[in-house]
Amino acid sequence: MSRQFGLVFDVDGVIADSEVVNVRATAKAFADILGINGIQPDDFEEGIGKGAEAYVKAGAWSHGRELSEEQMQAIVKSRQDNFLAFLRDERLEAYSGVRELIACAKASGRVGVAIATSSTRRKSQAVLESAQIPYKEMVYVCADDINRKKPNPEVFQVACQRLGLTPGRCVVVEDAPNGVQAARAAGCKCIAVTNTFEEKILKMEKPDLTVTSLSEVSLDTVLGLLGA
Repeated sequence: MSRQFGLVFDVDGVIADSEVVNVRATAKAFADILGINGIQPDDFEEGIGKGAEAYVKAGAWSHGRELSEEQMQAIVKSRQDNFLAFLRDERLEAYSGVRELIACAKASGRVGVAIATSSTRRKSQAVLESAQIPYKEMVYVCADDINRKKPNPEVFQVACQRLGLTPGRCVVVEDAPNGVQAARAAGCKCIAVTNTFEEKILKMEKPDLTVTSLSEVSLDTVLGLLGA
């Protein structure tokens, strides 16, 4: 059976709870490079899902700091190195329902599966491997493949192109407002999962469906959003 539809997953906050590791990795970088301690998860909220530089800037602004380009790049590199080191020592569990939904889509023959993330290849691969996601069997688009980060729709547009499908035949799974914006701007349907942001915040971006867990989502749910 030919592939007729697409299911596209963000990584951080959708595949696994990598945000707690992101915070630890970035906090260590801030302490090591800038001497800033006491970083809290909320310090990065404005940068979640927008790529490494936006994430780091958000943390700096929360502490009244403007970063030079040199400082920015040093923290971005240190953050990724810390993140990869942490994941060598600890395992990330995939969120409930993620692997099951991927398996059902792949087995259907009708639904192609893709990864589309603003994270770098090294960092997102570390999450996917830790969570035991068969990403090598899927279309895979990351920050290394695009020029513009979310909320720009480029990452989802490229994923749809590589699936060989129009955006209107694809459903994106996202956890952040800017990701929902990007999915809608690309012309995809969007399922928002409340792993990172509250339902009321996500609903402001008008996703097609909001759920508390992907265990609530079946392949029939996905196909229903596409009118299939």
